[in-house]
Order: sequence, then structure tokens, then C-alpha cells
Amino acid sequence: MPGENLTREEARERAGLLTVHGYEVALDLRTATGPGPENGPRAFRSTTTVRFSCADEGATSFIDLLAPHVHSVTLNDASLNVDQVFDGTRVTLPTLRAENTLVVDASCAYSHTGEGLHHFTDPEDGETYLYTQYEPADARRVFANFEQPDLKAPFTFRVTAPAHWTVLSNGAEERRDELSDGSAATWHFATTQPISTYITAVVAGPYHYVTDGYRRKLPDGSTLDIPLGALCRKGLKPHFDADEIFTTTKQGLDFFHEHFGYPYPFGKYDQAFVPEYNIGAMENPGCVTFREEYVFRGRTTRAAYQGRASTLLHEMAHMWFGDLVTMEWWDDLWLKESFADYMGTYALAEATRFTGGWISFANNRKAWAYKADQLPSTHPVTADIRDLQDAKLNFDGITYAKGASVLKQLVAYVGKDAFFEGARRYFARHAFGNTRLTDLLAVLAESSGRDMTAWSAAWLQTAGVNALTPEPSYAADGRITELAVRQEAPAEHPTLRPHRIAVGLYRRADGVGPLVRYARAEVDIAGERTPVPALVGAERPELILVNDEDLSYCKARFDADSLDTLRAHLGDLRDPLARALCWSALWNMTRDALLPAGDFLALVRDFGGAEDEVSVLQMVHAWALTALRWYTPADRRGAREGELAAAALGELRRAEPASDHQLAWARFFVNCAVSDADLQLLSGLLAGSARIDGLDVDQELRWLLLRALAAAGRVGEEAIAAERARDDTASGNRHQVRALAARPDAAVKAAAWESVVDRDRLSNALVEATIDGFAQPGQRALLAPYAPRYFEAIERVWRDRTIEIGMAVVRGLYPMLQDSPETVSATDAWLTEHAEAPPALRRLVLEARDELARALRAQAADV
Repeated sequence: MPGENLTREEARERAGLLTVHGYEVALDLRTATGPGPENGPRAFRSTTTVRFSCADEGATSFIDLLAPHVHSVTLNDASLNVDQVFDGTRVTLPTLRAENTLVVDASCAYSHTGEGLHHFTDPEDGETYLYTQYEPADARRVFANFEQPDLKAPFTFRVTAPAHWTVLSNGAEERRDELSDGSAATWHFATTQPISTYITAVVAGPYHYVTDGYRRKLPDGSTLDIPLGALCRKGLKPHFDADEIFTTTKQGLDFFHEHFGYPYPFGKYDQAFVPEYNIGAMENPGCVTFREEYVFRGRTTRAAYQGRASTLLHEMAHMWFGDLVTMEWWDDLWLKESFADYMGTYALAEATRFTGGWISFANNRKAWAYKADQLPSTHPVTADIRDLQDAKLNFDGITYAKGASVLKQLVAYVGKDAFFEGARRYFARHAFGNTRLTDLLAVLAESSGRDMTAWSAAWLQTAGVNALTPEPSYAADGRITELAVRQEAPAEHPTLRPHRIAVGLYRRADGVGPLVRYARAEVDIAGERTPVPALVGAERPELILVNDEDLSYCKARFDADSLDTLRAHLGDLRDPLARALCWSALWNMTRDALLPAGDFLALVRDFGGAEDEVSVLQMVHAWALTALRWYTPADRRGAREGELAAAALGELRRAEPASDHQLAWARFFVNCAVSDADLQLLSGLLAGSARIDGLDVDQELRWLLLRALAAAGRVGEEAIAAERARDDTASGNRHQVRALAARPDAAVKAAAWESVVDRDRLSNALVEATIDGFAQPGQRALLAPYAPRYFEAIERVWRDRTIEIGMAVVRGLYPMLQDSPETVSATDAWLTEHAEAPPALRRLVLEARDELARALRAQAADV
């Protein structure tokens, strides 16, 4: 619709014109329950009163609103003609005064795509659950507002809903008035501090709600009391470990108060785990929302608990980086996301039981960054965000994980004390305001005494990732005569950066036993080649690890001797972080077609069983599946599937019963199984006729087994329905949809395609499940007819559906399984013929094309 995609220029013009003093928002959610309307969307009443100033009397501006119907618009007590001022996305505000009061009364639509006010009915008990999700610009689906981050204001929410519900917002509940018949009530919430529209929130429904509290003595002698809450659907109550969540929450609050020097400013702290959530979590101040998959229904690994704790702390860091101080426009999205990613991991490692947080960061989180930074859509950490569609796509591995990696390098550059002192000044100086890159650099320059200009230009304002390779020379007696580090940059992003790295030398004692570090030196890398004089004279290593300890953001490479050592002795490397860095470096070499996929799979078969960090092991398993399915030539795929499945089964049987490693290997084996014998074992585990000592085949593992059997054609609709009857829950519904779509049947694929591409009835979660089931790696021939249909459909899907669903379809249904040059050519033809397609859509297609071309290069390197 015209006006839906707000541009940066429009936002700047409006921010220069308007100052917002406050919002009062009244929502009537009683329509959420009961039958919906026969025609049109299910809707709720939304009335917004906003007070604002205008710097230019008589000027015209607009307020944002996405709503099916507007009842009335009143500006300064004058009624405006709705048909004249509302175009479906904006309400025009003519002839503004110096001080203005606007009232917009509208009917807004509940969402089934996770955008705006999401409406979910639990199939288990028929209860309705609501929650909001706005980032970057979907608050306008719920109430009229100036939808840009730099027009902050206090918000006062009032919500009418069924009386037995729990209703929460950013502010604390001040009172609750029951309606005369007792069927509903109106909740009145305290006025917030000035915040941006995209972090306002409402959560409403019969949620299971648990409370606790946090108390801390502040430096001025006062006491800070923060009420804590945690909530989930009633159906998840038996699985809800609120005590563990509160423990992490309190540890995080202690950590951030100790380091940030600014008390938590938003009163209470609720954490809601909500259904069908599109992202991991959202930092709404005082009312944080998380995807409910973080409430674990079955046994899972320590890595999953660590991942959840990291997300809890990431969102908490946002209370300061993002909520207290907010970027002016989405160009500086990194000012909140990079910092939250870095501080979340920092707090995880320093303040919780997950002391190995940096190991997972090096192996898992940075892999996301390295991948994103080599796509044709790569961008500087500080990006060029022209409009809201650009903003939506920039919640990526660069903004999060590369930015966090760069901050880790920054801390090494300026020192930890100077970094945190700069952060404290940043909060004090810009509390409840908006900032740009220059504002942060100013306080860091003050606190460190270092010029941040060159560092910022190299790390924040350029794109691409450097590769660092050791170049050793040896004397006749084996000692190092010279060791240098060569830095390379891709031709399209040729920046050579300053890196503060550690270089580690590793060897085994007398050629046996563990591979341990015996020498280390820190060095500042600059230019193409940097000597490391501190290591001259050291005895010859078996392994040279550049970027030891993961201080910088780079792709580490190996000299020939080091690579030979890893081929033979990767499992002998004792230090878990060093081992994680080696796995990561080997995977980057595989992605870059420098190491054949078969060699990487051999490393997994030979040394995966020696990996004692389960978070690293699970990442290695994911990489192995990618190497097998995409980077292995078709004529070698079958043999390698069998070899990998045999290795996985062997490790599964050797793993300690009931251990995390046993569960990780079990899941990996299920994803590898292709032979009759393997599939018979899966059937036996599902039926209970086969058993592996210590392995609990719980409901989540049952669904994984069933999906693999469905994809192999070993079970049909009846067995899947029986499993759904056993697990008649929202999670069971998603699993059923995924398993049904996975079956190797042409009619099944046609129905799945139609339900996602041609119709708009499924919720976001079921769209995701259907796409996941549809695209099975073992069904390439069956899916071939959908490659041309994809290119015919995507522009229509992008135009007609919400951006969330559009992204899911364009990414998830790209014909990656048709891994041939012909698919690349078809993609190029579409890009040429649709040069005027929306830039965000073209970006997604370009990214998919790049991944396919990379897979074909990897396959060629394996021949």
C-alpha cells in the first residue's frame, strides 16, 4: 500500500517538525474470543490520543496506522473527514498548531503472522492468547502513532479484556476495573518513561504467571526493588522452569548494575514466552517477549539452556542499549543489537553457570556473521537503511554477531575499563534519548584517550571479512626463523583492517599425547603482512593458530603443516576454545571451496566423538549436514550418507547413557539415516521395540523420528494423525504439519505449495512448518517442477502478503535442491527481468543465488 514503507528522508523531515509529548492508548480486546466474523478480519477497537508540538504552525504531517477501518479522526477538537485523510497506511494531519491533540478511533486487525497483535487459539484447550510484536514498525497495526525510533514519548495503556485473563504492558498495573457484568475488566497501566513505538507491548490471555522479585542496594544508599514475572501458556505449565529463568534474570541484573552504573529504569520486569513467535525475543522494556520454544517440552542439552540464558541476557542488555538509549534511525541498529549480543555473551560467561559462553560465540554465533558477511548483500556494521523494508532485512548476522565480534575487538583495543567507563558516560549523557555512531565514539574517545576515527572507519564503516594465514620459516634445527601473518581481503571489499590477535603455537610432547599450547604472542596486524617477532626462536610447532582466544573477527587459515596436524590430531587439541576455533576455521575453508567437503566429513567422522563441548558438537553436526546435502557432488552423496550415518550410530552407542552427547548424536543420526537398516532402527525406537541404553524417546524425539520416517515414505497420514492424538498440543500441531508436508508424494507437495504460496490462511508458525516439511533433501526429483513456479510466484507473494510471510516464502522455497548451473541461470534471468522489483525482494533472491553458487563451487572442489 502507498505509504506503508516509510523512508529515512520522510522520518527525518517529520522528526524535524514534530515533538511528541505523550500517548494514551485504549484497546478493547473482548473480540479476541468467540467466533470470528464471516467476512473480513477479526478486529479490535483501538483509540489513541496523542499530544504533540509542531515547529512550523500551519504545516501538514501524518501519523501512521495500518487498519481495516477508521471510525473517526479528531484533531484539536475538529472532526476530520476519514475518507479524505486516511489512505490505509497514514492519516494526514493538516494545518497543525504549535500544540496539538489528536484522537484516532479505529478498528485494527488481529494478526496471524506474528506482526502487530498476534492472535493464537490453543488447540489443546481452545483458549486464546495475544501478544504484540512490532520491530521494526508494526505498532501502527495496533494503534495510531509516529512510527520511527527518534520520536520517543511516554505511553499510557488501558486494555479491556476478559476478566479471567492476565494482561500486561510496559508499565506496572495501577488498577483493574471490572465491568458491571463481571465478564470483562479494564486494566490501567502506569505511564512509561519516554520510549520508542516499536518497544511498546501488550500481552493478554489466560497465561500461567509466576512472580518473584529483585532487590539491590544502590551506591547512593537507596534500594532498588524490581518486581519480576514470568509467564507462558497454561498448556506449557508442567514444563515451565520459572526458577531457572529467575536465577538467570537476577544474575544478569547484578552484572549490568555493576558494570553500567545506571539503575534499571523501567520499574517491573516481566518475561513472556509466547506462541508462534517470529524471532527469538524482543526487548520491550518491562515486558520482554520470547518464543515459547525456550520452554523445553522434553529433554534437551545443556547447550539449549545456555542458548536460552544468552537470549535472556541479550534482551536484558537492551534495557540500556536500545531502550534507555535508542538509535536515531535504523542505520545505527547496531547501537543496540551488536551491544546486546556482545554484552549478553559477556554476562553469560561472567555471571552464570555457563562459563564457556565465548566458546559457543566463537563457534556458533560468529559462523552466522561470517556467512552473512560474504553474501552479495553484505554491508558495513553501520548500514545504509533507506526505508523500513531495508530495516527489516538488516536484522542479520552482521548487525548482531559481526557487530558483537567487532566490539570484542574494540574492548581489546581500548581496554575493558575504558570500554565500560565509556558505556556509563553514554547512558548518563543520552538517557531516554536517541543517538548516532558519533555519539558513542565520542564517549569512547574520552574514556580511552584513543582516536576512534580510524578504528571506526575500518571496522564499522566497511564490509567484508579478512582472512589471516600464518607464514612460518624454520631453521635446520626446527626452530622458527620467521613467522608472519598474511592478511587478505576479497576483491569486492578490499579493506585491510587493524587486528589485535593472539598467535598460539601448539604441539604434542614427543609427538604423542594431547596437543597443547606452549607459546603465545599478541600482535597488532596491519597491512598485508605482519611479522610476529616474539615467536622467533620457538621450537617448531605442529599447529599455528592465528586469532587464538578469538580476539578478532576474521577467517583464520592454516599453513600446510598445521592443516596436516588437524587432519590427524584435531581430537587431541585439549583447549575447548582453540578446538572450537579450529572447527570454525575448517568449516570456513569448506564453504570457500579450499577444503573438500569429503575432507570435512572425514574430520567429523574421525573427531566428532572427541568433542566434549556439546554446543560445539551440535554446530559441527549442522555443518556436516550442510556439507553432505549441498557441498557433496551428487554421485558421492549416497556413499557419504551411509558413512556418516554409520559414524553417528557408532558414537550414539558409545556415548554415555542419558548424557547430552548421547542426545546430540541421536538427533544427528536421525537426520543422517537413509539405509533400510537405519530406518528400521528409527521405526523400532519409535515403536519401543528397539532401545538404546539411556536414550529417552520423549515426545520431541518421537516427532523427529516420525518426520524422518515420513520423509522416507515409511509412515503415512494415519501414523502421523495417531501421533498428533498422542500430542494434542500446539507443538504437536506444528510437528504434524511438518511431517505431513515431508512425505514423498506429488499430491502432498502440491497441497503444501498451495497452502503456503496460493492461500493466506495459515499462521506464521504453520507456514514455517509447511515449508520446512516441503523441502526435503532426499526429494530433489520430486521437487524439480517447483523451480519455475517459484520464480513465477515470488513477486506476487511479496506484493500481497506481509513482509514476514514474504520473507519466509522467498527464502524457504528457493529451489536450492535443484543444485545445477541451470538454476543459477534461471535466477539470473529473473533478476534481469525484474530489475524494478522491490530492493528487499531482490536482496533475498540474490542471497539465495549466492548460496547456491557457493554450493556448486564446493561440489566442484570435491571432484
